[in-house]
Formats: sequence, C-alpha cells, structure tokens
Amino acid sequence: MTSTEPMDGGALGVDMALEVVTLPVADVDRAKSFYQRLGWRLDADIARGVDFRVAQFTPPHSPASIHFGTGLTAAAPGSVDRIILAVKDIEAARADLVARGVDVSAVDDMRPSDSAQPSYFLYASFKDPDGNGWLLQQITTRLPGREWED
Repeated sequence: MTSTEPMDGGALGVDMALEVVTLPVADVDRAKSFYQRLGWRLDADIARGVDFRVAQFTPPHSPASIHFGTGLTAAAPGSVDRIILAVKDIEAARADLVARGVDVSAVDDMRPSDSAQPSYFLYASFKDPDGNGWLLQQITTRLPGREWED
C-alpha cells in the first residue's frame, strides 16, 4: 500500500500536516510562563495592539505546536481536553514534568489482560493553569498502517 492508497481504497487528497492547536487561556503571561517551565521552545510572542496577541510553543522534537493568546478563539479558557503527547518512556516523561513542578497523575496502565505490549496503553495526565488537559501516551512501536510511506 502506498501513501496514495488508504486502507479504505479511496484516493487521498493533498498532503496536510497538523501544525498548531489553539488553546484557550485566561492569562497569556501565566500560560507562557507555564509552557516555558515545561522546557518547550517559544516560537513567537507577537502583539498587535491590545486586541491581538499570540504566543506559540513547540514541545521538544514535535512537528506540531500550540498557540494561545488574545483575539484567537472564543472558546472558554480551559475547555480543551485530551491533547496527547506521544512519549517513548512515560516514566521518564512524567518524572521530567514533576521535576519542573507540574502536577502529573500516576501512570495508568490500560493494557488488556492478555497483552504485555505497553505501546498505546500507558497514560498519565496533567493540566495547564487554565485547566486545558494533556495526556502523555507511551508509544514505543507504531501499529501497522500508522505511519505514512514516502
């Protein structure tokens, strides 16, 4: 199967990449401080008067970013839930966040009783200061068909 032949047999459209997810926040500077504390790269902090400001961050080695600010969304602060961060070692990722002062849940093992495979089944969660919810998900081996072929 090639990248132009999806499993359902239909034709794919043009290449698209998820680039940025908008987070609704109440206080841009508070959110900026939180994501800086996580060690995420600050890509931009742009203001155009008092009605528009955007701050953009990218997690380490991620192809996608988040942004938040003023004049970006009408969504209520903290209303985004279940943004998943794929990690190779959930215990190390959790420990890193805890060391940075983040309140992270214990690792939740959702494996079926007949599976020893941890990939896709280990989770931990945390929230940003506004309540936007994040999940760490351990992915060590991708399921077949979960990667695009060149």
